[in-house]
Amino acid sequence: MLQFKTMKRKYFFLLLMISGLLFASCSKPAGEFKTISSDQLRDKILGGWAGKMIGVTYGAPTEFHALNKTFDDSIKWKPSDSWQSMWQDDIYVQLTFLETMDQYGIDAPAKLFQEKFARAGYQLWHANMQTRKNYYDSIFPPESGSPEYSMHSDDIDFQIEADYIGFMCPGMPQTIAEISEKIGHIMNYGDGVYGGIFVGALYAEAYFESDIMKVIQKALLSLPAKCDYYKIVKDVILLHEHYPADWRSAWKELNDKWGQEDICGVGSDFNIDAKLNGAFIVMGLLYGNGDPLTTLEITARCGQDSDCNPSNAMALLGVIKGFSALPKDMQDGVMSASDSTFVFTSYNLNSAVASTYKYATELIVKNGGKAEGDEITVKIQEPQAPALEVSYPDLVLDKVITVFDKGGFSFKGDWNPIEKLMWPENVFGKQALFSGKAGDEMELEFEGTGISLEGNWVKDGGKADVYVDGVLNRSIDTYYFYAQQEHITSIWHVLNLEPGIHHLRLVVKGEKRPESEGSNVYLAKAYIFKTAPKKSAGYKFSFQES
Repeated sequence: MLQFKTMKRKYFFLLLMISGLLFASCSKPAGEFKTISSDQLRDKILGGWAGKMIGVTYGAPTEFHALNKTFDDSIKWKPSDSWQSMWQDDIYVQLTFLETMDQYGIDAPAKLFQEKFARAGYQLWHANMQTRKNYYDSIFPPESGSPEYSMHSDDIDFQIEADYIGFMCPGMPQTIAEISEKIGHIMNYGDGVYGGIFVGALYAEAYFESDIMKVIQKALLSLPAKCDYYKIVKDVILLHEHYPADWRSAWKELNDKWGQEDICGVGSDFNIDAKLNGAFIVMGLLYGNGDPLTTLEITARCGQDSDCNPSNAMALLGVIKGFSALPKDMQDGVMSASDSTFVFTSYNLNSAVASTYKYATELIVKNGGKAEGDEITVKIQEPQAPALEVSYPDLVLDKVITVFDKGGFSFKGDWNPIEKLMWPENVFGKQALFSGKAGDEMELEFEGTGISLEGNWVKDGGKADVYVDGVLNRSIDTYYFYAQQEHITSIWHVLNLEPGIHHLRLVVKGEKRPESEGSNVYLAKAYIFKTAPKKSAGYKFSFQES
């Protein structure tokens, strides 16, 4: 009898445990839901696209006119200038991605997105340019945006092309991150991808939150706390607390710490790094305090990529306020161009808004919400940070050697100087040495952990084999004449070598792809890197963190 009572007690406690687990499971919040009317959703989407148009035209005359300094000249802009956005790559490149979704579906593989914009008729620069080249060299996502195949992985490109993702994901930062992981790695990696995730997350929060600081802080949760992008945005927040009415002092502190971090513009004041330009977006938003013109002006005056940054900042205000709450003259300026087609696309503003709205409702329903009649219910997602990626860890420029310096490069064969540079320099002078003869060689001994060869991608570009320490590293093809464009850029690089002395050897193959006009390989200079803490790592702000 005692044994039976003991067994009953065991079963009783077991049932209590099971009931408790079931109760805990049933009582767990199923996820917060928020509602928005269909008219409000359209108005906010229209506000986002309109903000892009306004911001990019406001800052266009200042773009890269202020490098490592603020832009202090007058800015002449009027709302009717918004029509000029029809020719802005900030808009037409991401509309190409939207068209890819129309053609292949929202879940189309990344390679199709890469192919669509690689084959588009417009010119490209930086990470996008490298990705186009990688496509024609059969390097596809995610490798196409990786540091192994690009010296532009942290560039701003995805950051300025991710707006459409955020516009179609109200309250859904996890969905933004999922789409961004696929699209962002087409052309970027690490902080370059995080820039697009962060901008998209800003829009996601802006649909249901009007406090700009809260929007920024919530969007930050979509980034790994250890990435530099997260850290620089936190620095802007701290600086804003310390200098609440003095954005120029805040800018000075920020630029002193982070202004020389760009690998793409290494050795110069030029900085197209996603995180610095993203910090300028945040600075404009915080000091602009919700006022469109003040936000535009401060963001543009922060310098560097100062058409893209106001475009992102103003787009956020457009989503927060909705198009109908923007200043009347801005509304009129945008609507005067609403039926005009963005170049290289089939979209005008009206059709872009309609398409974005369609995808937004599809994604809302797909992720547990409802879109019925005039009321739309969104299942709110909590931000989740992706895994940490670092493009160029502790990569520091050590020296630059040109092909005309003595005691550096050595050449065998028939190498000749090029006397006239191609666009964009358009000046005369010795810029590079070139050879198209099979077997001609270049050799360079260097000490460091990485090296990038700068040369020319041109319409008569040919092929070469590159050896590091006697081992074939990669065969390269220097042809580039897509959209009638040529580039002076990194034609080959290798990183993460063991510290020490290394031997580089390039051998011209005398071969070319069918469309090239020649087999020439152009060499200009070498950027030699070492592994060491970056200067900014030891910088301390002149105030205590709160």
